[in-house]
Amino acid sequence: MINGVIVKDLVTHNDRRGFFREIIRVTDDFFGEGFGQWSHSLMYDGVTKAWHYHKIQIDWWYICSGTVRVGLCDMREDSPTYKETMDFMLGDLQPAQIVKIPPGVLHGCQTVQGPANLLYVTSHVYNPDDEYRVAYDDASIDFDWLDGPPIM
Repeated sequence: MINGVIVKDLVTHNDRRGFFREIIRVTDDFFGEGFGQWSHSLMYDGVTKAWHYHKIQIDWWYICSGTVRVGLCDMREDSPTYKETMDFMLGDLQPAQIVKIPPGVLHGCQTVQGPANLLYVTSHVYNPDDEYRVAYDDASIDFDWLDGPPIM
């Protein structure tokens, strides 16, 4: 687990009408930094969006439909998990979860089953000066976006 990244399990209340699921409460420990903006990204099958990070902004990601592969890499030189990566799935047929992505952690995602709908809250209003991009195939990052499931 990358230092500062939090994956919160969500509680789902099912009944014959469907379900209800709380995503974030202002009182959640992992949401102490507060609210800046709420956004929605629709991604089609096979789309990969990688990599970028922020120096100030925190992201909280929730996939409400579809399935995505999430990639994270800690780029904070002073972090105990510097250069460590995480590779996991969010969305349909996965545990109901939301992930907190702190500043300095590269993040990206890849639609495994789409379309996928990513709802995300950020701690600040979008600022293009706080978005730093890194090539998806940067050799210094131990992560391969082209690595798929084994062919059987």
